[in-house]
Amino acid sequence: MNLGELVSALSDFASPSLAESWDNVGLLVEPSPPHVVNTLFLTNDLTEEVMEEAVQKKAELILSYHPPIFTPLQRVTWGSWKERLVVRALEHRIGIYSPHTAYDAIPHGVNSWLAKGLGACTSVPLHPSTAPHYPTEGPHRVEFCADSTELETLLSKIKDIQDISSITTLPARVEGEEQTRVSLNCSQKALLEVVALLCKNSSLYHKTEILLLQKPLLPHTGMGRLCTLSEPVSLLTMIERIKSHLKLAHIRLAVGKGKTLESPVKKVALCAGSGSSVLKGVKADLYLTGEMSHHAVLDAVADGISVILCEHSNTERGFLSELRDTLAIHLQNKINIIVSEKDRDPLQVA
Repeated sequence: MNLGELVSALSDFASPSLAESWDNVGLLVEPSPPHVVNTLFLTNDLTEEVMEEAVQKKAELILSYHPPIFTPLQRVTWGSWKERLVVRALEHRIGIYSPHTAYDAIPHGVNSWLAKGLGACTSVPLHPSTAPHYPTEGPHRVEFCADSTELETLLSKIKDIQDISSITTLPARVEGEEQTRVSLNCSQKALLEVVALLCKNSSLYHKTEILLLQKPLLPHTGMGRLCTLSEPVSLLTMIERIKSHLKLAHIRLAVGKGKTLESPVKKVALCAGSGSSVLKGVKADLYLTGEMSHHAVLDAVADGISVILCEHSNTERGFLSELRDTLAIHLQNKINIIVSEKDRDPLQVA
C-alpha cells in the first residue's frame, strides 16, 4: 500500500482526533515519497533494539503505540537514542506512526482488551469522548429579535465580525409586534463582539438568548473503563485472572482499607498505562492499571479501594496481537503485519 493510503486507513480505524490534547499522534516520520508499505511492524515502545529488529525484518512502516517523538527535537544527531531512532528510520526508509491515546479511547482498543481479563462484565468509559466537531460551525448560538428599522444595519455589522456562520432569519411576533428572529453560530471570540454590539441597544440585549452547543458523546468511546462483573469474585480470584490475561508471574497489590484477599470484587475501574489521573475519584472495588503515584495509591486504599499495578506497558503490550489480527481485516490483508519480538517492559522483577 502507498504510505498515504495506509495512514488514511489507520486514521479511519482510530481517528487521531480521539487522542488527548497533550498527545503526539499520527505520522511522526515520513520517508520521501513515493513510499510503498509491504510490511507493517507493531511495537508498544520503539527502542533502539526494536528499531534494529524492524530493519532486519525489512519493515517500511513502524506502528509504535507510544510516540517515540513526544517533546520537540531541537536537532537530529547521533547524540541521543531518540534522535538515533529518527536517523535510522530515515536511513532505511522506514516511516513511524503512533496512535497512543486514540487507541485507548476506541471501543475496540487497549482498554477494552485489558477489560477482557476480568471475566464476563459490562463496561463504560470513565471519561467519554465527544465528537470531534460541534453539531454546527461554532460552539455558541446567539438568537435575538429585531424590528425591520434596525435589522439591515445590524446584520451588516454582524457580517463584518469574523467567525460568524449560519446566519438565519425568520418572521416572529413579539408582544404583538411583527419582528424578525435572527439566529447565528459563532466562536467564543466572535460571541464577545456580538454581545458588545447588541449591548448598544438595551431592547435588543434583553431579547437575546445565548446557547452553548455541546459536542455529542461518542458511544463506548473514551478514556478508561468502569467494568461491572456479571458475578462478583474474590480479590484473590481477580488477581489470578489478571496475571493470566497479562501473562505475568507477579503484580503489585495494595489492599483497600477494611478489605482482604477474600473480599468480593464487583466493580473494577481500569486504565492501561498510567492511571492516576483517569482513575482519580472513581468509586470501585478495585483499580487496575500499570502505574500510579504513591499518593494516589494511598488515597485509593484509604477509600477502601484495592489497587493492582502491573507496570506501565504490561497493561498495553498484549493488545498488539489482537491489533495485528484486527488491522489485517481492516486493511483487507493487503500488507504483511508483524509484532515485535524484542519489545518488552523495561522493569523486571529481580
